[in-house]
Amino acid sequence: MSEEKKGFFSRLVAGLTKTRNNIVSGIDAIFSGFSSIDEEFYEEIEEILIMGDLGVHATEEIIEKLKASVKEQKIKEPAACKELLIQSIKEQMSVGETAYRFEQEKSVVLVIGVNGVGKTTTIGKLAGKLKAQNKKVVLAAADTFRAAAGEQLLEWANRAGVDMIGGQEGSDPAAVVYDAVAAAKARNADVLLCDTAGRLHNKKNLMEELKKINRILEKEYPDAYRETLVVLDATTGQNALAQAKQFSEAAKISGIVLTKMDGTAKGGIAVAIQSELGIPVKYIGVGETIEDLQKFDSDQFVNALFHQESE
Repeated sequence: MSEEKKGFFSRLVAGLTKTRNNIVSGIDAIFSGFSSIDEEFYEEIEEILIMGDLGVHATEEIIEKLKASVKEQKIKEPAACKELLIQSIKEQMSVGETAYRFEQEKSVVLVIGVNGVGKTTTIGKLAGKLKAQNKKVVLAAADTFRAAAGEQLLEWANRAGVDMIGGQEGSDPAAVVYDAVAAAKARNADVLLCDTAGRLHNKKNLMEELKKINRILEKEYPDAYRETLVVLDATTGQNALAQAKQFSEAAKISGIVLTKMDGTAKGGIAVAIQSELGIPVKYIGVGETIEDLQKFDSDQFVNALFHQESE
């Protein structure tokens, strides 16, 4: 494991402390408290997973898999189930290799999410990461609704050493995207990262705005690969899932970024979102620095959750 990976793994272990105390200690108590594997045993595990915000859908699938494996391997001891449970959770979450195609080709990444979830910070960190891979990045400050959004993004752009195209507060977000596409073409950018306004309470406006942005991208930048990421705050648990659902009605979302994983006992929400919506969690954030935003790795996540050594 590289130093950076190791550093992140230990931060992830630390960041998932609240979730681990919430889920794992309860599960360990079940494993040691039951002498046989029966319905009650499964029900107790199910309850703890749901309480840890893994969501009903994911939990049911995990339990079904667990039951099947126990039967198949003729396991009699509850303690022997732990590995199987961990395996079952991992399978529920794997992302697949194509998840980061936008890094490999000329692309536009739209980032959406309500205010306060760490959206601008996420874009800044993403820009820094892409720049570190020697990519040419242009940022579009198309969240013209919130006064400080552009200033905040500019700060990150300067820190990451990338160009930013901005508009006046209250100007048309689609016009900003139009200008940003022209700049991305002129500068032969690898990735155009667009910040967009996150207003869910008025979904109709949001939908119209995103449609307009999409039309511009289709017309002006047809050969760019498209990625749409929604940023969610993990500390809000089931509310994050509800937001993801609403955004997926407004846009074709290809990935999720979960921030503030270090501040929550509801880290299981990463499993729930993936399972309920079939949209992969692609990045997770466990702190403030650029290194604290990392690609999501289900093995690493579940190992950190159960505090097992990762390979």
